[in-house]
Amino acid sequence: MGELPELLFYIGFANLLGFVLMGVDKKRAKKNEWRIPERTLWGVAVLGGAIGSFIGMHVFRHKTKHTPFRIGMPLLIIVHVVLYGYFFMS
Repeated sequence: MGELPELLFYIGFANLLGFVLMGVDKKRAKKNEWRIPERTLWGVAVLGGAIGSFIGMHVFRHKTKHTPFRIGMPLLIIVHVVLYGYFFMS
């Protein structure tokens, strides 16, 4: 039971980071500045931040027309929900 708080903290942090990175990248895109690589955005999403990244996509209207993001993020969320459910149930 001691692992649960750490996992919840990790999930929360990863999703907050995904959300913030989408906002920062959108801001930089508008200013034509150095951008956060898509590899980084995907990396954070894969490592647990898919929900935050997806919410950030829609809040900041960023990457919503990019098919890999539009389709991939919801699929990744489904994978994460299944994994979280499996972990929490066991």
